[in-house]
Amino acid sequence: MAADAAAAAMAAASLCDDLEPATARTRIRDVLAAGAARAGDRVVVGGWVRTGREQGKGSFAFLELSDGSCAATLQVIVDAAVHPLARLTATGTSVLVEGEIKEPPEGTKQNVELKVSRVLEVGEVDAAVYPLPKGKVKLTLEKLRDVVHLRSRTNTIGAVARIRHQLAYASHTFFDENGFLYVHTPIITTSDCEGAGEMFQVTTLFSQAEKTEKELRENPAPSDSEIEAAKFLVKERGDTVAQLKAAKASKQEISAAVDELNRAKEIVSKLEERSKLKPGIPHRHDGSIAFEDDFFKRQAFLTVSGQLQVETYACSLSSVYTFGPTFRAENSHTSRHLSEFWMVEPEIAFANLQDDINCAEKYVQYLCKWLLDHCREDMEFMVKNYDKSAIERLELVSSTPFVRISYTKAVELLKNVTDKKFDNKVEWGIDLASEHERYLTEDIFKKPVIVYNYPKGIKAFYMRLNDDDKTVAAMDVLVPKVGELIGGSQREERLDVLKQRILDAGLPLEPYEWYLDLRRFGSVKHSGFGLGFERMILFATGMENIRDVIPFPRYPGRADL
Repeated sequence: MAADAAAAAMAAASLCDDLEPATARTRIRDVLAAGAARAGDRVVVGGWVRTGREQGKGSFAFLELSDGSCAATLQVIVDAAVHPLARLTATGTSVLVEGEIKEPPEGTKQNVELKVSRVLEVGEVDAAVYPLPKGKVKLTLEKLRDVVHLRSRTNTIGAVARIRHQLAYASHTFFDENGFLYVHTPIITTSDCEGAGEMFQVTTLFSQAEKTEKELRENPAPSDSEIEAAKFLVKERGDTVAQLKAAKASKQEISAAVDELNRAKEIVSKLEERSKLKPGIPHRHDGSIAFEDDFFKRQAFLTVSGQLQVETYACSLSSVYTFGPTFRAENSHTSRHLSEFWMVEPEIAFANLQDDINCAEKYVQYLCKWLLDHCREDMEFMVKNYDKSAIERLELVSSTPFVRISYTKAVELLKNVTDKKFDNKVEWGIDLASEHERYLTEDIFKKPVIVYNYPKGIKAFYMRLNDDDKTVAAMDVLVPKVGELIGGSQREERLDVLKQRILDAGLPLEPYEWYLDLRRFGSVKHSGFGLGFERMILFATGMENIRDVIPFPRYPGRADL
């Protein structure tokens, strides 16, 4: 067996003799983690120069190298005899080097450094135009959004990227450990989950209209006289065929005449088709847009939530979740809103609101504990540079039961507040503002709060109507620093009630017939929630603006790259 495996490996290797040898690069994180234990080892490392400086009258250079695997950099020493130093020291230069791991002299902050013996690759930088500054000089986070394609090279955005990755991995791990199946729901949808109508439309009508207008400019539509002339030619060709048949002409002559007739008819058909081409977006007789001429033959949108679709799988596979991008065409410029963002949305069959609340609390605590266990270095960076209480907040949330109060009780508590004047008036029936949510979590309870049983008038049609006919079985998880982190509910499983709720929301029934089928055919009590993934990152890191915790922020007026 071993001989067979060796022979197979040799055969595979022989197939790629024309390729370069593998790089076998070692991550800087692994070099630093091993520390002095790897002193004397020869490794290949690659990364981008954070700072570089020539020393010893130009005889050697120090490079602080980062490859994104961790927050720390590796000090690399290159002699002038190995490579021209001026080509290596500019901030942003990429290098792939081979060398020996060494212990640095006593009193230096590094635990190891790399003495370079070979420079394998260099990606040079024009320092005069490179937009990221050198060393301790910093661009503001707002300025970094103008160089979104390079900002991940900075300490802050690199740390956020690693924290984001860990939160995503932790999410999948949590749901897998708890028996959930991951379902990919559609990004293009024909239904409005929230009923707010703030959706991006998916259409090819504009590109079709541009294509038609270009065609008409280059080849104008035929005139009526051109079509009549073509029809007259058809008549002539038809008469010729009839005359040949009456004269009992040869089969060959008749066949040739019929071919001419068919070609004439085809020309008329094409001319008539082209005459129907009109510039602009197609409209119906009543003036409305003719979406039946669109790509999907109906209106389609970018999804605002995968919830409705993932419910179909919950109603057959019991416990499922979706984790994907969602979109809102809301003209909002606040620090908490994006036009494209990510949502984690679990859905649980045979579950009521209490089950939903329990799952949400357990999930948030799991995420907080995961970051403390797996992302300590980056969290310490956040504490040092952005939010001194970030780790303390994660420790509190991961180990403390959340407060659970009704919406009515929350309004009562906020109404009795005397030490603060809210910008938004507190009264029963309002949708709690961020200032209200944060006051509950940061001032009154000083911990996460779950508010449940909201007024039906401010919540979506799919939430289960309570027996009081005034509230729905909805819940929001509120956390310090952010406010609402999770929104969820028990779903309305009663067909007649759900129908009426859709109509009351001013929505047509037709696009939701499939959703109503879930209540017609084996209806089941089920619940779920949605966690705004970027809000979770804001909560964890203490960052102030949601545009800085997503790799490529989209918001009104900006969609770079």
